[in-house]
Amino acid sequence: MLFFRNDYGQGCIPEILALLEQANQVSCNGYGQDDYCEQASALIQSKMPDTEVDVHFVMSGTLTNQTILKHILRSFEAVISPDTGHIATHETGAIEATGHKVVIVPNSAGKLNAAMIRKTYNGHMLQYEHMVYPKAVYISNATELGTVYTRKELEEIRAVCDELDLYLMMDGARIGSALMSGVDYTLNDIAKWCDIFSMFGEAVCISNPLLKPYFRFVMKQNGAMLAKGWLLGLQFIGLFQKDAFYKVAAHENKLAQQLQSHAMELGYPLFMKSDTNLVFLVVTPAELEYLRARVDFEIWDYWNDDIVIRFVTSFHTTPEEVEYLGVYLEEAKEKEPD
Repeated sequence: MLFFRNDYGQGCIPEILALLEQANQVSCNGYGQDDYCEQASALIQSKMPDTEVDVHFVMSGTLTNQTILKHILRSFEAVISPDTGHIATHETGAIEATGHKVVIVPNSAGKLNAAMIRKTYNGHMLQYEHMVYPKAVYISNATELGTVYTRKELEEIRAVCDELDLYLMMDGARIGSALMSGVDYTLNDIAKWCDIFSMFGEAVCISNPLLKPYFRFVMKQNGAMLAKGWLLGLQFIGLFQKDAFYKVAAHENKLAQQLQSHAMELGYPLFMKSDTNLVFLVVTPAELEYLRARVDFEIWDYWNDDIVIRFVTSFHTTPEEVEYLGVYLEEAKEKEPD
């Protein structure tokens, strides 16, 4: 069966596996205070020469988001998020469990924009202390729908956050795919625009000097500090030492875009046109049953009587697998009743 369910279902790229084999007999300090984490932090910092960042390594995406927001928000403060945001949909209320409200805003192709942020903030100011105080803005890049923020959109969001004194937080679970989608900005720009952001693995990068102190205290309290922290640092050495981070993302995007284009040629409607390694197709119940017997993927949503499915490419995906999936998509169409 073909695997297109997610981009984290396999082990690791060869660059990381080689490092793991070399490090297996090495003794390390614990909790991220080791030579590997120090080297990884320096490599990440080298990609952001214009901004001094603090780098911390955390175990999972949900735990990363929860720890960040627990650290930067006071008890009565809230975070603004698009309604498709990961913290609003796929984290089982992890943010609310810390006592912080997620203020949901209707998304525009998976994104927030400056006008939405200003309107939401001003609405809460009408009742002031009778409502939670929006203090942070959460965005994902790439978004949960595979779309990517433009430079103009990010600059406008940064400007409104400065105007309203809000923290800008970026969930970078797929930041590599976003950066390799053809945008005209880099990690160096993201570090200047965001107060704090993450990268898949997970690396938390703190740009705002006001947010740097005491983050490790919150990590420890929140169960986000791994004893064998060197394992996390090692991943980022493998990703950034020879720029595999970007090469893998480009590979994923290329195959996903080939798949998306072929599906469109076959007449499959797109739930959302993606710029990255996520592909969202609208299929009939009959097409769903034919495909799910041959391909492992995720059911994302429902569209009237049809179903939205999501295919994801990864470092492990091959051109041959994309070709086979294309054949299955053709066969599913051919078996559809007229």
